[in-house]
Amino acid sequence: MIPVFDGHNDAITREDAADFATGRAGGHIDVPRARAGGLGGGIFALFTPTPGAESVDFDAAAEDERMEVELAAPIGPEIAAATTTAAAGRLLALERGGHARIVRAIGDLDAAREEGVLAIVMHHEGAEAIDPGLEALDLWYAAGLRSLGLVWSRTNAFAHGVPFAFPASPDTGPGLTMAGRRLVRRCAERGVAVDLSHLNEAGFWDVAKLDLAPLIASHSGVHALCASTRNLTDAQLEAIAASGGLVGIVFAVPFVRADGADDPDTPIETIVAHIRYAVDRIGAEHVALGSDFDGATVPDALGDVTGLPKLLDALRADGFTEDELRAIAWDNWRRVLGRAWRA
Repeated sequence: MIPVFDGHNDAITREDAADFATGRAGGHIDVPRARAGGLGGGIFALFTPTPGAESVDFDAAAEDERMEVELAAPIGPEIAAATTTAAAGRLLALERGGHARIVRAIGDLDAAREEGVLAIVMHHEGAEAIDPGLEALDLWYAAGLRSLGLVWSRTNAFAHGVPFAFPASPDTGPGLTMAGRRLVRRCAERGVAVDLSHLNEAGFWDVAKLDLAPLIASHSGVHALCASTRNLTDAQLEAIAASGGLVGIVFAVPFVRADGADDPDTPIETIVAHIRYAVDRIGAEHVALGSDFDGATVPDALGDVTGLPKLLDALRADGFTEDELRAIAWDNWRRVLGRAWRA
């Protein structure tokens, strides 16, 4: 079985995260199912939801042919720091219990793969837990933070996320703030990967112009196939490739379906179509997987992490070679994270 490294999941912030090591009835990922599905590692998000916010009604896209949701309200570091600290503690407890290895360097990723232990990259989805003066970044780095998304779909001190909208452009507002530019530079200096998923187009190009590290979009789709604000235009895909970076193709059905609907009755081949488009456009070495497990609806045909072999089989059926599959499933993430971490 080809091992898979997945670029994004929200498993550790679920209410039943305490059962992650032993198995749980719901959700998409836990340790036993990861082992069964060939998931060798991934980027685990520490995400703070907007207090009081309702879930996004993606079905409005199918019903009204257009879906537009205002940006979520900003949250302060006092809320985000508390949430992310608790979630980080869960990850460290998994490591202490021998259920996973926190990846702090590329050698940790290799060792976890050799030992058959789940490799976990600690990630902030939205940088609200980092103060604008960046004093907290070193503390988080010491705790194991190695990946940081500047924004979720809301504004913060560093940048502007895209509102959920379909059909719509990701060009939805201003770019990075001065604090955002300082944060990107500091991450490059420290060896923290910067994730551009959820960032609006102006912010994407601001990061690209800084030219400090490979461009990474951990869980995004192709805008040409699904015109969601969350997806990448052809120009963005090409910039990612030019930087030596990658896009992790998302499994979330509202971001892969041509109609933008949140319909689990979606063929696995819909995900394959996004992977094929990106590979044909920018090369297999710049394309990987970024499921958004436990954070979104995925196709019923895939089910959960145990369905990863079905996705690999669907890619084989589409003509991908074994070398391409190994690159998309693991090797590309290893290479690009190594470059971002200056390993």
